[in-house]
Amino acid sequence: MHGGPGPGPTRLASPPGGRTPSRRFSLAQGFVRALPALLIVAGVCYDILTPPANTAGPLFTAAALVAAPLYSLRGTVLTGAAAVGSVVGIHFAIGRLQQTEEITEAVTVFTAAVLSVLINVLVRRNIARLASAREIAGAAQRAVLPEPAARIDGLDIAARYEAAQADAFIGGDLYAVQECAQGVRLLVGDVRGKGMGAVAAVAVVVGAFREAVEHESRPEAVTRRLERALMRERTLRGGLEEAEGFVTAVIAEIAHCGVVRIVNRGHPAPLLLLPDGTLRTLETREPALPLGLGELGDGPGRAEEWDFPPGAMLLLYTDGLSEARDEHGEFYDPAVRLAGRVFAGPGALLATVTAEVTRHTGGRAVDDMALLAVRRRAVP
Repeated sequence: MHGGPGPGPTRLASPPGGRTPSRRFSLAQGFVRALPALLIVAGVCYDILTPPANTAGPLFTAAALVAAPLYSLRGTVLTGAAAVGSVVGIHFAIGRLQQTEEITEAVTVFTAAVLSVLINVLVRRNIARLASAREIAGAAQRAVLPEPAARIDGLDIAARYEAAQADAFIGGDLYAVQECAQGVRLLVGDVRGKGMGAVAAVAVVVGAFREAVEHESRPEAVTRRLERALMRERTLRGGLEEAEGFVTAVIAEIAHCGVVRIVNRGHPAPLLLLPDGTLRTLETREPALPLGLGELGDGPGRAEEWDFPPGAMLLLYTDGLSEARDEHGEFYDPAVRLAGRVFAGPGALLATVTAEVTRHTGGRAVDDMALLAVRRRAVP
């Protein structure tokens, strides 16, 4: 058993004062939603305060069209009616409604109002389709990456998947947790590649892991099964391209005797957080090639052991965490950021890490992030 101490405690800087990004976003969002009304008010003032030769028609037209993607159908109709009513009312009040220019302006604004209603209907229909697609994506995620039980065999467990792409639910990162005769086995991995090929690789690896855990007595044997599953899928279906058959992964076994055994296949090393805040990086002495490249190496990699005492937490993650960059190109280093800190549980740890990465990147993450945290409960 081995594992040296990690870096000492580090004090994190507090976020700068002033308005938070969410507050600024709320103000901007409120201004955008008020824009159609502001345009109508500006148009009325312009028509009243400027000579008759000048026209505020473009402002009224813009008000109707801007309302289409922002408001409900009722709100869009009312905005269009207000724009048309303002044009007609102003020209009627100044006695110029019968002139060709004013009639043309009123017809133009009325046409824009009708078009805004049609645009609104199309936008709402697309939103409904997107909501349906997101529901299907969520179901797919739950099927491929189900949420692990919060408690298994004396362990508290939490998992989180953060997709970099907006509205995406699942990509090339993966995790799995399963109980076995030896204890509890964990898997965290990252498929090289994007799109449906990467999702197919995730399904293959997770399915093979769940089957292997039931039949294999050692983590090395589980790793060999994952390797064979990827090679078989590539050969039989051709559904996994070379790039997408390349999977970095960590397979961990938390044994009943209080140790954790790890096989690392080209993946970021897990972190062990002890109850007193000490952090250890669980680097294996004999790293192996990623899954899918085993034929180029000399074996599945040997499992190495570390003590996993009561109250300690194990954090497994993908490189979406360790390679998250800020605006200056500086990486988020979880070993440095988490050293010296104590967390209430796995859920609190993952919530903190996710919030810090979002703050570090300014919400501009470029890679998916899978996190899995496990705590051995202290004996009463």
